[in-house]
Amino acid sequence: MALNFDQLLGVHAQALDVRAKRTEILARNLANADTPGYRARDLDFRAALAEQGTAAAGVTLRATQARHVGGAAQPSSIDESASSTALKYRTPLAPALDGNTVDAQIEQAAFAENAVRYQATINFLSSKFRGLMTALTGQ
Repeated sequence: MALNFDQLLGVHAQALDVRAKRTEILARNLANADTPGYRARDLDFRAALAEQGTAAAGVTLRATQARHVGGAAQPSSIDESASSTALKYRTPLAPALDGNTVDAQIEQAAFAENAVRYQATINFLSSKFRGLMTALTGQ
């Protein structure tokens, strides 16, 4: 019997990738907190996970009637250079006079929350692999 890691890990492997991308985006915001004209970005986790899930699962549309819109899902990247629906500009509470929209406290809070959620996903995946090793070794 073949082992399918996609079924074993579920959505958590894609969630880990999305959390890592969000960490990069939030760190970029914090690094540019004093850059004039820099606009803070953030990642819509649900939209990004939906994009990742569609790309990873290989879902394609099937037209069953002539009036249906056909097409195949294209994999998308969650990169700042890509036109992703998940990557958004953050709306500032009080924008600076120089055009910078980074609020360091909000960015630090978002970074900390994302780090906790990333660690929770790592712990969940670790327990999945530990259970798999127990099943394989019989101990």
